[in-house]
Amino acid sequence: MKTLSTTATENVSALNHVSMNRGRSIWPRIRTYLLQNFLPPLVILCLLLGVWELLCSGTGATLPPPSQVISETWELILDPFYDNGGNDVGMGWQILASLERVAVGYSFAVIVGVALGVLVGQSTWAMRGLDPVFQVLRTVPPLAWLPISLAGFQDSNPSAIFVIFITAIWPIIINTSVGIRNIPEDYRNVARVLRLNGLEYFYKIMLPAAAPYIFSGLRIGVGLSWLAIVAAEMLIGGVGIGFFIWDAWNASLISDIILALVYVGLVGFFLDRLVAMLGNIVTRGTSAS
Repeated sequence: MKTLSTTATENVSALNHVSMNRGRSIWPRIRTYLLQNFLPPLVILCLLLGVWELLCSGTGATLPPPSQVISETWELILDPFYDNGGNDVGMGWQILASLERVAVGYSFAVIVGVALGVLVGQSTWAMRGLDPVFQVLRTVPPLAWLPISLAGFQDSNPSAIFVIFITAIWPIIINTSVGIRNIPEDYRNVARVLRLNGLEYFYKIMLPAAAPYIFSGLRIGVGLSWLAIVAAEMLIGGVGIGFFIWDAWNASLISDIILALVYVGLVGFFLDRLVAMLGNIVTRGTSAS
């Protein structure tokens, strides 16, 4: 007859064996995931950097190679949050200033865009009256709105926020209205059977059904917002990554411009993935990826 200590020892050994097997089964999955998701972009990036280095290392090259960019911007990379006063601040502060403007303008665009999209999607009269106006206004380039906003606000910061708002709102309106119009008729019949009021129908039927379309518009809108603020800041000045790029151009600091472009791309990628992640959470994986 086995003693208690012998049984306990066997149980511990069994648990250790199970945990070792689980650990062995996890590592191949991690390795496969890394090979499928990180190795291809890493290889392409190395190839592009190699081609760039070869093309720009000659005597007649007008752009610096990657090695020169890193050496000339090493201090900016190491200390992105320095502050010497005025506009002489690190690239980290420049990006945060731009992100602050984007957050305000984009938030207004989300609120107004979703509301107008619901109105256009629900009401045939609203669609007939507003859709032509939206189709005309959305074709106006973002920077074309800047002189009008400067004349109206008499200040560069709210003008830049308005440019973000007017740039991001159109895809949100269009995608939201399409999502509302594509709500299945069965959902509307269920709402009639349950006798849902307008507010209950909005939160329980309309928004969940149209959420994949809405978040597709939100992803497009956040990308356009980031594009618009960089372009607008080149003209309005002040602190911001767009002004940093323009100021570096005036000082002939090409390596600083290239580093700023890398940061702009990374931040834009992060914003897109953030909205996509929120969309997947809200729609339970049914939003467009």
